[in-house]
Amino acid sequence: MTDVSAAKVAIEKPRNQWLDVWDQFRSHKGAMAGLIFLVFITLFCVFGPMLWNVDPGKLDVRNKDVRPIYMLLFDSNAKVNWANPMGTDNLGRDIMANIMQGGRISLAVGWTAMILAVFIGTLIGVLAGYFRRLDGLLMRFTDLVLSLPLLPLLLVMMLLFRDPLRAAFGPENGIFILIVVGIGITSWMQTARIVRGDVMALKEREFVLAARSIGTPPRRMITRHVLPNVLSPIMVSATLGLATAIITESALSFLGLGFPSDFPTWGKILFDSVDRMTAFPERVIWPGLAISLTVLAVNYIGDGLRDALDPRIRGL
Repeated sequence: MTDVSAAKVAIEKPRNQWLDVWDQFRSHKGAMAGLIFLVFITLFCVFGPMLWNVDPGKLDVRNKDVRPIYMLLFDSNAKVNWANPMGTDNLGRDIMANIMQGGRISLAVGWTAMILAVFIGTLIGVLAGYFRRLDGLLMRFTDLVLSLPLLPLLLVMMLLFRDPLRAAFGPENGIFILIVVGIGITSWMQTARIVRGDVMALKEREFVLAARSIGTPPRRMITRHVLPNVLSPIMVSATLGLATAIITESALSFLGLGFPSDFPTWGKILFDSVDRMTAFPERVIWPGLAISLTVLAVNYIGDGLRDALDPRIRGL
C-alpha cells in the first residue's frame, strides 16, 4: 500500500520548470544549431591545441605561404603540405594553430567582458527600478554613457591606459584587462534599462507587496523575489552581450590596438591577412568565418532563450 501511495505522489509531482524551458528551447532549430556550433567551437579552441600539438608562434620561412589542402581541387599545382591542412602564413606559422589560439583569447575576452557588463547592468537596473530615489540619478548616468560613441571611447582608453597596464601586468595580461574592462564598462547600458523596466513592473505585483507588508527588508526582497523573476531578460541580454564583446574585441585587434603582434586573436589574424587577401583569400576566410558563425550562433541562442523563458510562449 505504501508503494502505491508513493507511486501516486511521484505521478502527481509537478514537472520541473527548467525541463519545460529546455523542451521549448529544443523546439527552436536555430537555437539548437547555434548551441551545437558554440559548443563545437569552444571545444575546438580549448582542447584542439592538446591534439594539434603545433606552436602557433613558430616561424618556418622555408614552409611559408602553404595553401590549404582543399586548394588541390582548384589548382593541382598549389603548394600544399598535409602537415598544415589550413595552410601557413607569410612567416610559415600554422594557420590552424593560430585559429585555435586566437579563439581561446577571443572567447575568453567575450565571456569575461559579458559577465562584467551583465553584472554592472543588473546592479544598476535593480537599484534604479526598486529604489525610486536612485532612479533619476542612475538613469541619467546611463543616458550619459549611452550618448558616448563606443569605438572612439575604447580607442582613447587603449591609448591612455595601454602602456601603464602593460608595465604593471605584462604585455598580454595588461591588454586583456584593459580590453575586458573597456568593453564591460561600455556595454552594460541596455541590460540596465531592460532590468529596470522589469523591476518597476515587478515590484507592484501582489506577491512583492505581500512580502513587503510583512516587513521583508529590501536586500532580501531583491535577492529572493526580484532577481529570480528578472532572470529571463538578464540571460537573453548576456547572450547578446557575448556577441557584442567578440565583435568589439575583433574590431580593436583589426585596428591594431589589441593584443601584441605575436599574440593571435581572430581579429588580429584577420588584420594580418588583409594585405595579401587577393593572393591568399583563405587567410581572411578562416578568421572571418570563425567570428561570423560564433556571433550568429550566440544570437540564435539568445533568440531561443527569449522564447523558452517566456511563460506565454511555453503555454504555462
